Amino acid sequence: MSPDETSGNRGTASPAASGDERLHGEAAIIAFLVPLTAGDAGAAGLADDCAVLTPEPGTELALTTDSLIEGVHFFPGEVPSFKALAVNVSDLLASGATPYRYLLNLALPEPPTTSFMRQFTAGLAAAQAEFGCCLVGGDTDRTPGPFTITITAIGKLPAGKAVRRSTARAGDLVVVTGTIGDAGLGLLLRRELSRSLATRLTEEHRSFLVARHQRPCPNVATAELVRRYASAAMDISDGLAKDLRRLARASGVGADVDMSRVPLSAAAASFCADAGVSRQRLITAGEDYELAMAVPPERWLALQSSAGGLGIAVTAIGTITQGSEVVWRDAEGRRLPLDSEGWDHF
Repeated sequence: MSPDETSGNRGTASPAASGDERLHGEAAIIAFLVPLTAGDAGAAGLADDCAVLTPEPGTELALTTDSLIEGVHFFPGEVPSFKALAVNVSDLLASGATPYRYLLNLALPEPPTTSFMRQFTAGLAAAQAEFGCCLVGGDTDRTPGPFTITITAIGKLPAGKAVRRSTARAGDLVVVTGTIGDAGLGLLLRRELSRSLATRLTEEHRSFLVARHQRPCPNVATAELVRRYASAAMDISDGLAKDLRRLARASGVGADVDMSRVPLSAAAASFCADAGVSRQRLITAGEDYELAMAVPPERWLALQSSAGGLGIAVTAIGTITQGSEVVWRDAEGRRLPLDSEGWDHF
């Protein structure tokens, strides 16, 4: 997501409302964060410089980090703490790891208020409850730049079972979880609420799409599906087209994909039909936080059965091929050139 995508006057990160106390000193901020440790012994009440973790025998740790920057990843005035943890969890799941613990770096342009910290910690508490992890450490800073949340998430998985993006094989099916493009349409609606696009949807569909952008919620159970059935996987954060190409390039393979088979939610399908939005826009929009997997065809039926039992939708949309070209086709098999593949910060 680029800065111009989140531009707009929506207030500051931590406005001082009438009677709302400003917090001065790191200790006052940390006091709000301590409950997020849930009493974990390794966190030591956030009183030490380091957390100490002891993995269970026979397990490995997977680590990932992502930042959300005001004006780049979220609108000024928002407090996207739930989303900050969710986007990191999505990376863990793509490796087959389940969330375990996390570190938080919080950079603020001014001392936060009590109401800001309550909102911030409430979002993280909700995310922790959803994903099954807790805070064990981090850092707080004053910055001349924008409000920034950086999380380092730690996952765990059975030793030797991590799944990479570099191990897809020709003949594997290209499989995606969930539906694609909802978050991108949610962002479009948030930028154009006063325009005719918003009036073309029911309130239920509009709210669904906006929520998919503001509060992505990857399903922790997908980690088991990745470990059991995928030969390679990665999360879909910068657009399905771009992330599938990344997986293919890392594996030294190509892909042949039917764009008409890309799964859409009822809200996205309605949007496409009524507002003339193309599927190409949906596969390049980004922030889906679903998974793309390469799955050997002999495992496909078992994956469908297991995923159905967990309430997770999986859709086969193409095939991994020899070579290096990722080809998108329409329902009649005609090649569809892409104007762009997705978001890139640089």
